[in-house]
Amino acid sequence: MKKAYIVLSDGRSFEGVRIGAQGDGLGELVFTTGMTGYIETLTDPSYAGQIIMQTFPLIGNYGVIPEDFEGRCMARGYVVRELCGEPSNFRSEYPLDNFLKDHNIPGICGVDTRALTRIIREEGVMNALICDELPADLSAVKSYAVQGCVREASCREICEFPAQGDERFHVALMDYGAKRHIVENLIRRGCRVTVFPHDTAAEAVLDLRPDGLILSNGPGDPKENVFEIAQLKKLIGRLPIFGICLGHQLAALALGGETVKLKYGHRGANQPVKDLRTGRCFITSQNHGYAVLAESVADIAQLRYINANDLSCEGLDYPAHGCFTVQFHPEASAGPHDTEFLFDRFISMMGDDENA
Repeated sequence: MKKAYIVLSDGRSFEGVRIGAQGDGLGELVFTTGMTGYIETLTDPSYAGQIIMQTFPLIGNYGVIPEDFEGRCMARGYVVRELCGEPSNFRSEYPLDNFLKDHNIPGICGVDTRALTRIIREEGVMNALICDELPADLSAVKSYAVQGCVREASCREICEFPAQGDERFHVALMDYGAKRHIVENLIRRGCRVTVFPHDTAAEAVLDLRPDGLILSNGPGDPKENVFEIAQLKKLIGRLPIFGICLGHQLAALALGGETVKLKYGHRGANQPVKDLRTGRCFITSQNHGYAVLAESVADIAQLRYINANDLSCEGLDYPAHGCFTVQFHPEASAGPHDTEFLFDRFISMMGDDENA
């Protein structure tokens, strides 16, 4: 076993054991609270530019199942308390350490993830470095910033997925770092899906005359995406729109709203969200460090969902624009498919259902 360190930008360091790929891993350190779902976490493009820390103490016990991948692994590092080297699951194809090496992800185990999580919860997310030797100069760690990640996470060319069974609708999907299960939820409901790169002009989308538009999840600061926001200004109000995660934030910015960076974000499969219309609470999967300020769009939007822990905005309805957006991931099945009904709501909008 090879000794390794994780060094925070404020100089604090934790000693552990090297896992995954060799070399340094520099990124923004964030924690995720799911007891399971590490495969989906590592293959979620929204973690681009970040070092992922799992708060659950034992990770890797059911191995790696490629069928469950959500997208490309874009993390900058991985931190766990204990890594299981001999997984036990009939679907497992290989251990998690092999995945990290195959995708060139440096990692560390054997560190006190509980202490690290407390630091982030109290002081906010901060940059960190996974390394074999303690650095004499922390300037590179302090100056690191998550930038340009949507460009890296998005597809390069337009692609299409046929509907399962009879085609009911044609849906356009703007790919800011989309997860695979968004497409699967749509095609399962009879939608043909055309996926567009993040930098597609609004006119190119409208030329295909889709029945509706999905704005996908993605990484980074939403305000960076100036071109994408400008295109949404041309699209919102022209066809039914459903925004997810980053798509939720970009829609708000396109309509004159504001976003703010949260202290440590919401990441994990156990985030409670309350529906203000019904009073019902859902357990949701989330991965974001920014939130929409609901009051900044109060004149055009109805606040529909809030986070039950910190009361931040989790979903907005824009009745006059034929648009609704959520901060959480309805495709991720945090519970027994808790919020997949939002895809049905989107389907109803395309069918001109007045109750949508």
